[in-house]
Amino acid sequence: MEIKVTSSAFKEGEMIPSKYTCDGKNVSPPITWRTEAKGIKSFSLISDDPDAPSGDWVHWVVFNIPPSIFALREETSANRNLPDEALMGTNNFHTITYGGPCPPSGIHHYYFKIYALDVVLHLKAGATKNELLDAMKGHILAQGQLMGKYKRQKQQKE
Repeated sequence: MEIKVTSSAFKEGEMIPSKYTCDGKNVSPPITWRTEAKGIKSFSLISDDPDAPSGDWVHWVVFNIPPSIFALREETSANRNLPDEALMGTNNFHTITYGGPCPPSGIHHYYFKIYALDVVLHLKAGATKNELLDAMKGHILAQGQLMGKYKRQKQQKE
């Protein structure tokens, strides 16, 4: 099964507006999804950048999103707009929140992946992407992604 993932901030393959990056307000973009999958007990979101110089860079981890919720609002953080029961994991900035695109050079690709699961995960807030992926093994009913790109206007020294 597929999940259709969209955002009102940018379309598939488009540039992510700077508002959602380290060059702007650095707030999470609005993300919505829909699926026909049955038996969903929770959704999870992982946002990452496989183009990072050090390898895959994790920007956002959210899990145990209730099955009745099909969106994360703009400016979702551990303290704001997070649905009840949902938890946030730790990103590669070592924070439990969204960390926007901030590539050191060139255009990077940012994936917002949504997973529909047949369980509510027994993880604590602050779980890492790898801990989440391990916990989701064998429980993914459907998945989908939205990809946006970003290039900083003023490049930083590497």
